[in-house]
Amino acid sequence: MTTLRNKPPISFWIISVLALIWNIVGVMAYLFRAFITDDQIAQLPKEQQAEFLVDYPVWYTAAFALAVFCGALGCFMLLIRKKWAYVLFVFSAIGAIVQHMYLFLNVEMSTTTLIMPIMVILVCLFLIWFSKKSISKGWIK
Repeated sequence: MTTLRNKPPISFWIISVLALIWNIVGVMAYLFRAFITDDQIAQLPKEQQAEFLVDYPVWYTAAFALAVFCGALGCFMLLIRKKWAYVLFVFSAIGAIVQHMYLFLNVEMSTTTLIMPIMVILVCLFLIWFSKKSISKGWIK
């Protein structure tokens, strides 16, 4: 009887799959940034080229990698119903906050370009809350 009560609702699966898609897009953004060539940068519009000419500190890139890879792995852990999701989401949030604090403090951003970094941090915090709730409800073990 306990197994039936601990069965996650459909909303758990929907949120987990959407979160995985979100984090896979983040992984793709990281890999694109990490492996883009000079020829590929030259083919981008001038506004986007300027972004790739910025020399970010190594710790910024490490925080970016931590955020996206821990986030994607955390989503995978949710889908296989493992508690490790919570820890991975905490690391992901730390990476995202460190990464975006650097941007907030060092890069001039318009109001519209602030939307995505704030959304990333909010999604990270939501996933921490969601995984903690999933643990307390017995949906993940």
